[in-house]
Amino acid sequence: MTHRPSDAAGFGRLADLVPAGPAWSIDWRALWALWPELPALDACPQDPSHHAEGDVGIHTRMVAEALVADPDWRGLGRADRAGLFWAVVLHDIGKPATTKREEDGRLTARGHARLGAAMARRLLWAAGAPFAWREAVCGLIASHLLPFWLIERPDAERRAIEASWRCTGHHLCLHARADATGRICDDQAAILEAVELARVVFEEAECLQAPFSFANDESRVAYFERPDRNPRFAAHEDFRCRVTVMAGLPGSGKDTWIARHLPDRPVVSLDQIRDRIGAPPTGDQGAVIQAAREQARIHLRAGQDFVWNATNVSHLVRSKVLGLLRDYGAHIHIVYIEVPPDRLFRRNAARAQAVPANVILDLVGKLEPPGEWEAHQVTRVLDARPGRAD
Repeated sequence: MTHRPSDAAGFGRLADLVPAGPAWSIDWRALWALWPELPALDACPQDPSHHAEGDVGIHTRMVAEALVADPDWRGLGRADRAGLFWAVVLHDIGKPATTKREEDGRLTARGHARLGAAMARRLLWAAGAPFAWREAVCGLIASHLLPFWLIERPDAERRAIEASWRCTGHHLCLHARADATGRICDDQAAILEAVELARVVFEEAECLQAPFSFANDESRVAYFERPDRNPRFAAHEDFRCRVTVMAGLPGSGKDTWIARHLPDRPVVSLDQIRDRIGAPPTGDQGAVIQAAREQARIHLRAGQDFVWNATNVSHLVRSKVLGLLRDYGAHIHIVYIEVPPDRLFRRNAARAQAVPANVILDLVGKLEPPGEWEAHQVTRVLDARPGRAD
């Protein structure tokens, strides 16, 4: 479901609904009234072998109650408690769209974690949730199944290290413990043991409380790029040129940022290429992308610093650009710009060629802000006015 952002579920309202002592009670009626995605969980069945308790709504309530009763959760700071609570409430919102019955009669929901993270990001973006807090919640949702099977994987350390850059390992294990407790199944004890062993994997990989610490930026980027890479290897850093890759929704202020910070640097702009060749902003962009890549190669071969300017809001789209830059040994700096929804739509409406609102909302549904593992440097400009950057 796609809808225009509203103030119905503002961030202040979300914060108020996080249980607090001494009662630690959950207002389920108020929670379920926030978004239609939540009551939809009550109509989504689950396979009884893993969830004998019933539908996804019942499971979600049980998991949240288990989390709130956990002394370790209660001992966290206020922001962390809130993030974990909302990660639990939203962790299975991708199930209604992904649940299907297999030929053997079993119910599955493959891909619900990734879809759920995307749905949660859209809801929390519209609610005005702070960027870092929102992305921590989405990281937990996307990774919430990991502790259940981590210990069985031959690449368990790698999986833990990668996850540590998306969410806090300690919080992920608390989430998984509540997820295992908040269900009825024959193998609950085994699941809980797997979660505790996952915690050990995070501890031994030195990334339970914070992201794994790499020797330098190139070591980090190369590790996420190559499955056979030793995380403790210190990579040599010698770059032929420096490329700034812009990322952000239409109307977020990418052109303004470039003009202010890199006015003399050549720019490979997909919008300018579209104007030059008469290509529409939607539909097949093959010719536009090919022209941009050829223009970029000229700069790369010459060792010329330049800017790649496009929306680049999804990891899949960015990875193709970053792969080209990596092939030429460039230092990559991603600048991601995000502004509040209301300002974004006002700016877009004021543009000479405004992007249709439904196209922007479709991009919001695909939004995956860049992580530090994607580039040597990631700058987040979270309020695109002079002097405001993170």
